[in-house]
Order: sequence, then C-alpha cells, then structure tokens
Amino acid sequence: MPYIPHTPEQTQEMLKVVGVESLEALFQDIPASMRPKSFNLPPGMSERAVCARLEELARANKTDVVSFLGGGFYDHHIPAIVDALSSRGEFLTAYTPYQAEASQGTLQAIFEYQTAVSRLLDMDCANASVYDGGSALFEACMMAVRATKRSRIVVDESLSPIYRTMLATYTTNLQLELATVPHGGGVSDMQALLAAIDDKTAAVVVQNPTFFGTIHDYTALFAQAKAKGAVSVLTCYPVLQSILKTPGQMGADVAVAEGQSLGLPLSFGGPYLGIMTCTREIVRQMPGRIVGRTVDHQGRTGYVLTLQAREQHIRRAKATSNICSNQALCAFRAYVTLCVLGPQGLARMAEDAVDKAHYAAARLAALPGVRLLSDAPFGNEFAVVLPRNAHEVVDKCASRGLVPGFPLGGYFAGMDNVLLVACTEKTSREQIGHLAEMVGGLL
Repeated sequence: MPYIPHTPEQTQEMLKVVGVESLEALFQDIPASMRPKSFNLPPGMSERAVCARLEELARANKTDVVSFLGGGFYDHHIPAIVDALSSRGEFLTAYTPYQAEASQGTLQAIFEYQTAVSRLLDMDCANASVYDGGSALFEACMMAVRATKRSRIVVDESLSPIYRTMLATYTTNLQLELATVPHGGGVSDMQALLAAIDDKTAAVVVQNPTFFGTIHDYTALFAQAKAKGAVSVLTCYPVLQSILKTPGQMGADVAVAEGQSLGLPLSFGGPYLGIMTCTREIVRQMPGRIVGRTVDHQGRTGYVLTLQAREQHIRRAKATSNICSNQALCAFRAYVTLCVLGPQGLARMAEDAVDKAHYAAARLAALPGVRLLSDAPFGNEFAVVLPRNAHEVVDKCASRGLVPGFPLGGYFAGMDNVLLVACTEKTSREQIGHLAEMVGGLL
C-alpha cells in the first residue's frame, strides 16, 4: 500500500478540476531530463523490521568512544530536568510568539533566557536568538558595520577557523574588508591587533578563550577600539564565563557565544544556539527576536516582541537582518540549565573542566618529544605539539576507541603536528591516563 493517501478515483477527480487528463500532463512543464528516474524506495517493511534496520544503521555511529574533541563544542552533562521540562508541549511545539495575548508563557521564557545570558556575559541586552555561534558572530559584525558606517573588520586569527570561514562566506557579496591578524604561536598578538585598527575599522573581533584554548584580557584592546570609533566584538565559551573576566568587564560592545554547552547535546552538529548580547547603546542594531517586559493599561505585567527591525516587520531593505530562526526551544534548554546549575554550579562545572585539562596537559607534556604550544594561561582546552603528524595519531587512536583531540594541520599552516585537546567535567582522570598511555605508545 503506498503512503500517498489518494485513491486513483480521487486523483482523477483532482486532475479533472485543474483541467488536465493525466499526471504526466500535469508535470509536462518540467523537462524530462530534470525529473527523477526513480525514487529508489525499497519495498514496504513492517514496523519491527524498520526499527531493526534503523538500529543497525545507528550502530555504525561511533557513540561509545572516549573523546577529547572540542574546538567550540563540548560534551557536558545535561541534567535530566532539562529534557523533562523542554519536552512539555507548550515549549516543544510553540512557534514564533507573534500574538502576545496567546503566547505569554513562551515570551516570558524567552525574556528570562535573555536576562540569564545577559547576566552571565555581563552585558545589557540579549536576543533570542540566532542559529549558532558562527551566525551570531556574523550578525555582530553587521551590527558594527551599520553602527559605524565603516567597512573594515579586523579579525584575530586565533578566532575559530570555522567562524572565520562562515564570516568570509556570509560577506562574500558585501563590500567589506576582512583583515586577519596572525596569531603568535597560538596566542593573540595584541600589538598587531592594536596596530590594525584604523579610522575605517568597523569592528575588531577576538575570542576568549581563543580557538587554541588560551585566555586573554582584551580590556586595553577594546578601549583602544572605542577610542578609534570601532565596535568591539568578543565571542566566548559561556561555561567559562562563570569564572573568567566577562565581556562586559572587558568593555566589549557585542558579545556572542555558541550556546551548545548549556543543555544541548552534540547531536552530530545541531541544532545549536547562537547567544547574542550587546550594550544598551547598540541594541537597536541587534537582529532577531528580542522580548521586552512591560505593563498593560491595568498595570499587569506583559511580555512582547520588541525592537523588531526584521524583514517581516519593515521594508526588507531597511531590516537589520533577514535571519528568521526561532531558536526558542534551544534557548529554553539553555535557560533551564543555567537555572538548575545556578552561578555556583556553573562555576564548579567550569573549574572541574579546567582542572582536568591542566592534569591532561601535564600528563601529555611529560611524554618524550611533546610540549605545549604556548605557555599562556588556558582553560578547559589546550594545544600540544607532537613529534609526529597529529592527524595520524588521531586516526590510530580512534581505531582503538579513543579520540585524542582535534588535529590543527587542516586549518593552520605549519601545524600538522599540533593537537587540540579538550576536557569537560565528564572527563575522568582514568580516561586522561588512558589518553597519555595511548598517545605515548604511538610516538
């Protein structure tokens, strides 16, 4: 029995209504060469057989390996309450809350999320939200271009290569100049960044911790950028913001982050969450959905979408962005996670991950021929230089059930022997010992 529910009689009746004699005649405007030769669908199967087949396919995924992969996406513990609350129908199926009178619960949840991430990053305002950390970074740069009416963006090479690629792709057809400042051995080159900012610079973009895991204080850089009329954009790792100097304390104008670490599973690449915050002075340039709190004429608290300079609300050419995503469910999971952990719980999670990373760095650096890429402070992630090709080491370890990290040779010239290693609170010291033994055995 085909899945298509129409009987032949119903199909003929519909064709008669539209005035054609056959399905072939209905699709005659589509050239035969562009039509599918076959949908290549297998014969129908029973539910039990389908489940068995899907389970067989799922077993092809290596989900039981010990992993030290990071690079912006981390395997954190997700409290059970996050799944329990986010699976409630009112949150799971809610669409964009255009009708405030029918969406107060969803709007309040978004408002509370905005408040939580604003406090975490120490910024004035937040939206909810954009697709992921990379799209949030692009939107931050466009905020700077609109605010300054300038066209040059200074980018630290220590920024995630994934984000730099996204930024280059999104701006391909725009009249913008991307000026990349080389890193210095895995460390941001502050003097070069300062020198790169001129009177045409719309934004200076940096990351903390950097893609190499090193931690920096960009306060002086941001002050210099402000003095020259440029917007400071900082992308950060939200979990570590509970223990590091925040973007707000450094004087950033816009702070963005990948929100996956806050209650979202890795899930083979998404869906993820773009956290986006800014100062009050630049909030009217912020894209996406922003929920505000107000009172009605009777003095009752109400929540509404506000500052909606989007393509669906004003003329497209005047819109701050054409981004359309409603990441409310992902944002809600992040909000529940922040509430469950609280400031102290999030800080303990961060400290635990940092402790594990420093233990792992010490174990690896003790191996013959292995050294840390730099002596700069680092958080839950660090780069080590191996005496042989890092990609080969990863391949051999992965075949034995352990992924030792992320080889950087594919993204940074001259770094074929450099391995980026990440830890979270889920990483055990036994796993780190196993990592050191396995890598040591391959050198």
